[in-house]
Amino acid sequence: MYRSLRTDLRRHFRRYSSGSGQILPKCIRDIAQNPPQIGDTIKINGWVKSLRISKNVAFVDLVDGSSHGDIKCVVRPPSLIPKALNTGAGVQISGVWTEGKGRQSYELQVTEQHGPQIEVYGGVEELYPLQKKTHSSQFLRSIPEYRWRVPEAGSILRMSSKLESFFSEFFDERTFFKTHPPTVTSSDCEGAGELFRIESESKLGSPEQFFGKKAYMTVSTQLHLEVLCAALGRVWTLTPCFRAEESDTNRHLSEFWMLEAEIAFIDDLTQLTRFSEAMLRYIARALQNSGFDEFPDEIKQRWDMLANGTYTQITYSEAIDLVRQNSSKFTTIPTWGDSLGSEHEKWLAGEYYKGPVFVTNYPIDQKPFYMKKNSDGKTVACYDLLIPQIGELIGGSLREHDLHKLEQEIANRQMDVGPLQWYLNLRRNGSVPHGGFGMGFERLLQYVSGAENIRDTIPFPRTTNHCAC
Repeated sequence: MYRSLRTDLRRHFRRYSSGSGQILPKCIRDIAQNPPQIGDTIKINGWVKSLRISKNVAFVDLVDGSSHGDIKCVVRPPSLIPKALNTGAGVQISGVWTEGKGRQSYELQVTEQHGPQIEVYGGVEELYPLQKKTHSSQFLRSIPEYRWRVPEAGSILRMSSKLESFFSEFFDERTFFKTHPPTVTSSDCEGAGELFRIESESKLGSPEQFFGKKAYMTVSTQLHLEVLCAALGRVWTLTPCFRAEESDTNRHLSEFWMLEAEIAFIDDLTQLTRFSEAMLRYIARALQNSGFDEFPDEIKQRWDMLANGTYTQITYSEAIDLVRQNSSKFTTIPTWGDSLGSEHEKWLAGEYYKGPVFVTNYPIDQKPFYMKKNSDGKTVACYDLLIPQIGELIGGSLREHDLHKLEQEIANRQMDVGPLQWYLNLRRNGSVPHGGFGMGFERLLQYVSGAENIRDTIPFPRTTNHCAC
């Protein structure tokens, strides 16, 4: 009976999965990768990128967002062009697939031989803001509902999608498990106090709290990721994070995506730095083979540097010495114990080493409570990865897995231990050496895409005084 049931299920699955015809209409990327036969009649859906009408012929450039390329549609006679057709209109165009007569390899010939060939799904008002001209990034950010229709902007979204796929492949190959830590938390992971507190609007002004305590949007999922690491061994996540830092630079967002990983059974900082290096090399090489031909050579050189360049490793103390030895280049001169500023980070990576730089072993007071102390008693086993033009990209550390040492550090910082009892419990039962890192996803995307402002790497940027829609 069970064998018969399995056989019936297999037959049903084969019938279902091998149904005739394609479920979804082919997109322009599909057509470019597997062109139809010359002379085939096909239908293409998309939006009008540009429209040129002359006495005897009209030309419609069609895009659909699936690639940077377009399809050239040659319309004869031009009277076939509906009045509602204009730049930005959503349409379906039918025609005969032919060899191109210009720069394009192929084009769609649209004639009146088979009746109406152009169906306008949605026309465009006269005030449509995206005309055939160059628009500034600042202007495009003012029209968030339209900005991603610009081909260059669409390329960044497609690259973002690819990057996430590449990271999934990288971690899967190394026996990591993707997890989903919460974005609502009662803990301040970084200890900086730059938090967005959340509350139900119905509870505002009331002593009652929706969660029974103060709750915040997470600044990092690391503490919760450590819980999952203690169960699965190697975990990662790509999660929204929120910082209430009133910074208005070209590399800061109030809402952004953080890629974080946590790894059990590692006890040497170089294991983390080498793993981070291997990750970026893998991603950059995947980019090189991904077909993003629309990006200029100067951007592709960045990919090559990440893929094949030298990754230098220096200590924080060495970084401070280098900056002080070249003090004429900076507006501020740090001493040991001060934070490295953005100008120092960009100089180290961009001008001095001309490539990625791991800066390790920062002073204890600069870093969060959970980092493992080094034997010198002054620094912690941590690192920041600096890259040219951006500065800090990745930050990571070994975590203190000894309960008593962690409790002592919390006491030294006069922190409230109550909200952290759940975190300390990880050290009470089955504690092991472990470490991890976090990387700003949009910062990486900004670097590998060449976007001048990080606000052009995320669909709806949230920054101080900016929440457009």
